[in-house]
Amino acid sequence: MIRNAPPLVLLPAMGCDGQLWARQVVDLSDITHPMLGDLTVDDTLEAMAARVLAHAPPRFTVAGVSLGGYVALEIIRQAPERVQRVALFGTRASMQMRPRTVADQGLLATAPHADPALTPIVSGPVQAMAERVGTAVFERQQRALLARPDIGPAIAAVRVPTLVAVGDRDRICLPADARELADRITGARFHEIRNCGHLAPIERPGEVTMLLRDWLQG
Repeated sequence: MIRNAPPLVLLPAMGCDGQLWARQVVDLSDITHPMLGDLTVDDTLEAMAARVLAHAPPRFTVAGVSLGGYVALEIIRQAPERVQRVALFGTRASMQMRPRTVADQGLLATAPHADPALTPIVSGPVQAMAERVGTAVFERQQRALLARPDIGPAIAAVRVPTLVAVGDRDRICLPADARELADRITGARFHEIRNCGHLAPIERPGEVTMLLRDWLQG
């Protein structure tokens, strides 16, 4: 590990747990100390962010997918002095969304994939995560997203090196949605991940690790 490297707080997507980031936890341990934030207890983004901050080191970097990305932005809004860098995967510039069932969310998250061989590889672990997290947590997380339609103040608070990435086949956060977010953050780097849906860290783990390694060392 690089000496004095800031810890990396990893935040999962809705209905996911630490398995989403499993490869990055292993692959980035030589340059940072990865740790997982808990987004399963609270039903507002503000409370989720406060919980992560309460358990995080004084200074850290943060990466989030979808729900985790919105919580990362809220963390910066609450405590901008504590965050050194932020990476946002599958995160939109607007909180407007329609309610979905667990089944709907799972289908959108895992399909379609440009690589037909990828769907069965990804869908099994994603379903296992959803079962471990459970319906009650999923519903709390969805309420948290629906309760906060305006993330403009959180976006405006970002003053640190930022990576915004999205899968080119993402049906929850379209590439245009993510690009709009990147355009609203001064100096943000935008990256589109080819042949990828909504859950990039588990779908394209090697590319996500490469992106994060470059972002952490940049």
